[in-house]
Amino acid sequence: MELSEIGERARKAAQILNRLGSEPKNRGLLAAAEALTQGAAEILAANERDVEAAREKGMNTGLIDRLTLTDGRIKAMADGLLQVAALDDPVGEILSMKRRPNGLLIGQKRVPLGVVGIIYEARPNVTADAFGLCFKAGNTVILKGGSDALRSNRAIVGLIRGGLEKEQLPADAVQLITSTDRETARQFMRMNGYLDVLIPRGGAGLIRAVVENSTVPVIETGTGNCHIFVDETADLDMALNIIFNAKTQRIGVCNACESLVVHRAVAERFLPLLKARLDQKQVEIRADAAACAIVDGFVLASEEDWGKEYLDYIVSLKLVDSLDEAIEHINRYSTKHSEAIITSDYANAMRFLNEIDAAAVYVNASTRFTDGAEFGFGAEIGISTQKLHARGPMGLKELTTTKYIICGNGQIRG
Repeated sequence: MELSEIGERARKAAQILNRLGSEPKNRGLLAAAEALTQGAAEILAANERDVEAAREKGMNTGLIDRLTLTDGRIKAMADGLLQVAALDDPVGEILSMKRRPNGLLIGQKRVPLGVVGIIYEARPNVTADAFGLCFKAGNTVILKGGSDALRSNRAIVGLIRGGLEKEQLPADAVQLITSTDRETARQFMRMNGYLDVLIPRGGAGLIRAVVENSTVPVIETGTGNCHIFVDETADLDMALNIIFNAKTQRIGVCNACESLVVHRAVAERFLPLLKARLDQKQVEIRADAAACAIVDGFVLASEEDWGKEYLDYIVSLKLVDSLDEAIEHINRYSTKHSEAIITSDYANAMRFLNEIDAAAVYVNASTRFTDGAEFGFGAEIGISTQKLHARGPMGLKELTTTKYIICGNGQIRG
């Protein structure tokens, strides 16, 4: 199907969605969730072929993890749609209404964005999440997933469309671009007449390509070079547990910890404990010279390591002499995603919260919580690391805009 036809169908479906109330949208979400559950075998069969092909190509472990679906992950996709259905509908919310001296009532109302384009890599769970949030917020969505997940995405989108049709709702609320060539991707980034916004989800290369080449407004979802700073007052057992979780629970996600910063005052005690704990998962620690002098087995870090999102069993480690130095280092190399401090000092915690420039800043907790479901949004469209329109996990409200509504009784301007 030509991109122009996909765009036309999305526009027409958006007009229908704009008229729908919460009840039919929720029915569509419930039907889509049921279709995914009932079609799990079909999805798994398609995904198995994608994963097998990815392994043959030599895809790394972290990306294989992102690509792989299981019964549990399919259930999580369906549960995410059910959670979105249970959330309050933001569309139609009146944000303000004031009467002017001339009698005009002027207010703001929350409305859908319209047609949302999402371009993403080998993460088939994004397919269901993106549909669910866009649909509840009254938007149609055009998806262009990575070629490595094409079979999985086709199965998921086909089942969702079938669920919508069963409820006599527009199946074109979700469409998948199946062409995998670069020219199609370039044209997708330039569909000004059809797309209202384009959201990239993936690695740094994809995001940079979309930001640099798109003529459609872009909401940038950034990569995750997430830091954890172990302060001199930190509970070291807590620090070990949080780092182990943030680094190793899932290595292929953007909210995994990639960089450690440790106060020099606790380095002699903490670093041997850290090495022993991360050895449980064979995590390679690339550290500065001072840290390498304390513990055998660390690999000397290069300048490139401080800003790298590994998506692998690798973490960088930098020793610092103060909170000021930690904040300076993190703000320099951060991708503005998620940063954490482990501390028992209230003043240090407050300074970290106030001075770190990131979408999500934590005190004594794992960066792995930067997630739409964990934040109570049901799912997320991505983690925005920019500052305009949306920042952090993007839920329903972030997929709407506002318009002014003005009510009068014959007023004219003199």
